[in-house]
Amino acid sequence: MQIPAERIALLVLVGLPGSGKTTVGRQLARRLGLPFVDSDHALERHVGCSIREYFEREGEERFRDLESEVLDELSQTHTGVLSTGGGSVLRAINRERLRARGQVFYLRASPEEVYRRLRHDQNRPLLQVADPMHRLRELYTLRDPLYRQTAHHVVEVSRPSVNGLVNKILSHLPPSQKPAPVPTVHENPSASS
Repeated sequence: MQIPAERIALLVLVGLPGSGKTTVGRQLARRLGLPFVDSDHALERHVGCSIREYFEREGEERFRDLESEVLDELSQTHTGVLSTGGGSVLRAINRERLRARGQVFYLRASPEEVYRRLRHDQNRPLLQVADPMHRLRELYTLRDPLYRQTAHHVVEVSRPSVNGLVNKILSHLPPSQKPAPVPTVHENPSASS
């Protein structure tokens, strides 16, 4: 059963790069029967190249300007689930808009957990450094308070399945916004085949 889109305006996922925002967001949207959008993918479509290329060519400040524009538009026009880039909370205006316009979930992952997931990923511009673990710890120290300030709910990531994380998020939604349970089919043990 799908939830009418007018009953859920916007569910927003924030967290460190690699915390599972896109994967969890897609599954959450699927379970709720709602559209899903990833702000990083929307930004890449807008500029016509990867974030890494844009970041290298234009620099972080210009990237953050464009990210703010994309988040502003998406948070006003998208109904469903929105996964944000890891640095989306760096600007106060983004934090304020996301918190005011949607129900925000912080997928909190430790730097160690994120490193385990991303250690071979070459497409994360902020992690292309000599010591990515040190960089992740710095990012966590800087961003954790900002994610918490933005979020209505903190969901601990620490190794549960995607399904488990989706269920944690659903547990925070009011009953009117939760999907109907799938009926369980019980076999009659006395019936012969």
